[in-house]
Amino acid sequence: MVHRHGRSARRAALAALGALVLAALPSTVSAEPDPAGAAAPGAARTPGADHPSPAMLEALRRDLGLTSSQASARPANEAEAGARAGILRNALGERFAGAWVRGAASEELHVATTDPRDTAAIEAQGAEAVVVPRSLAVLRAAKEKLDAAAAARDTADTPLWYVDVPANRLVVQARTVSAGAAFVGAAGLDDQDVTLLVSADRPRLLQDITGGDAYYIEDTARCSVGFSVTRDARQGFVTAGHCGDRGDTTTGFDRTPQGVFQDSVFPGRDMAWVGTDDTWTATPGVRAQDGQEVQVTGSVEALVGASVCRSGSTTGWRCGTIRQHDTSVSYAEGTVDGVTRTTVCAEPGDSGGPFVAGTQAQGVTSGGSGDCTRGGTTFYQPVNPILADFGLTLTTELAQTPAPDPQDGAEGAWVPGRVYPAGATVTRDGVRYRCLQTHQAQSAWAPAGTPALWQRL
Repeated sequence: MVHRHGRSARRAALAALGALVLAALPSTVSAEPDPAGAAAPGAARTPGADHPSPAMLEALRRDLGLTSSQASARPANEAEAGARAGILRNALGERFAGAWVRGAASEELHVATTDPRDTAAIEAQGAEAVVVPRSLAVLRAAKEKLDAAAAARDTADTPLWYVDVPANRLVVQARTVSAGAAFVGAAGLDDQDVTLLVSADRPRLLQDITGGDAYYIEDTARCSVGFSVTRDARQGFVTAGHCGDRGDTTTGFDRTPQGVFQDSVFPGRDMAWVGTDDTWTATPGVRAQDGQEVQVTGSVEALVGASVCRSGSTTGWRCGTIRQHDTSVSYAEGTVDGVTRTTVCAEPGDSGGPFVAGTQAQGVTSGGSGDCTRGGTTFYQPVNPILADFGLTLTTELAQTPAPDPQDGAEGAWVPGRVYPAGATVTRDGVRYRCLQTHQAQSAWAPAGTPALWQRL
């Protein structure tokens, strides 16, 4: 459902920006975890992680300053780290305080806990243990207080707030110290528990069937195609919600009739999907460098610190790293919660375009600050909530099963097409499994054959 003031906010954004309008173990983990429940480093990788495209490797070298060997190793290391982090998330339970990767080739996995007695179990998974005072659940609960305070006040001077997992703190970006302190106080939080970053920047919307191609809304605004999807027999693509309202018509990069916005949410979230005409065919491709394409194989959520690349109709193929998940950002047109903050640059017209990590779909470009000349920050709306909320199936290289409609929870029998959050439990062939990494299930990814995604209980 579109938020009550979404249409007016979108229209204001389009008018202001012009014709080319530019995202379990027991209470203490054993020092010697049960080998049946843990995967040794190197044992489990996300499907498709071993075959990054040449276009992605070249962009990683260019944008992250990597050597060829570092660029080649990084996607596989990040995919493997995600599986190990998922095992530890499930084992630590309420003591889990987040996970992230570091190093030029993402060779270092860090996992945080609130209990020093968990150190040996974390190290047994090949990760570095970090003992911190606050769990991820506690930090997210505190962020929800900021979200609630933002709903009742003007956030023009406090446009960004998020959980910084490696720092184990909340962060509020404000134009002045006093504005930041007032926002923190309105949320009922102690300012000693929040880091204030003072910056004059305010993120803007980057608004202006291959991911990254241009499309036009009502023959005026331009945005970028995200990922191809299907719903029942209807093909289409996901994109940013601020690009158009439900019922708006679109034309493709060649200006021929293309489709209609079927659903759109903005602000609150920044997500939409366009149902396309019969003349358009959904493909798993995302446009990369020099005419090459990356073929999407799934939607497994990447860790903080992981490399990620974006395609857009203005600035093309650009890469960077994930800084934070579950970020809230206040644009002039409204606040959006649950986006991911990255170091990837973007410019007007790139909105709605796809973010990928390796071959895994991550999200669609929302907004940001800076540009691709001096660098910047860009936010994306994660793709899994779009798939789940709209009942869509991501188009991948693998055979897919239509998404269940409605998405009525993640427990029970394993169902292809359903989006499973990390920690969800399912049953398949009489065996119970716990999800390690958030993703949309695919027919070819049954739990027994995908140890990177499912842990047998």
